[in-house]
Amino acid sequence: MVIKNLTNKNILSIDAKICSSIFDKLLGMLNKNNPRTLIFYTRFGVHTFGLIKPIDVLVLDKQDRVVKLKKSLKPNSLFFWNPKYSLVIEVPEKTIEKTKTYIGDKMIIESS
Repeated sequence: MVIKNLTNKNILSIDAKICSSIFDKLLGMLNKNNPRTLIFYTRFGVHTFGLIKPIDVLVLDKQDRVVKLKKSLKPNSLFFWNPKYSLVIEVPEKTIEKTKTYIGDKMIIESS
């Protein structure tokens, strides 16, 4: 999957994976078979237990607009947001900064 920021025309990822199984959601980036960018639905927050590197996290609303950002979520941490939002994108650290992504930006997720 490809994730693009429609607001500023930057590409966040060209190898994203939608995590639909419980296994993928639980292991996330710990699963070596998963790419570095994951997309999934959850209302309960994310954790970075077991990771060795920080990640960036984007939370989107139903219109695929960024409503919450977390830069450099450190390993062994928790991140929560308003549970009315459930679409989450985990990307490598510094992706938010490099792509100049901000709250309110419109994202699009397309098949590659």
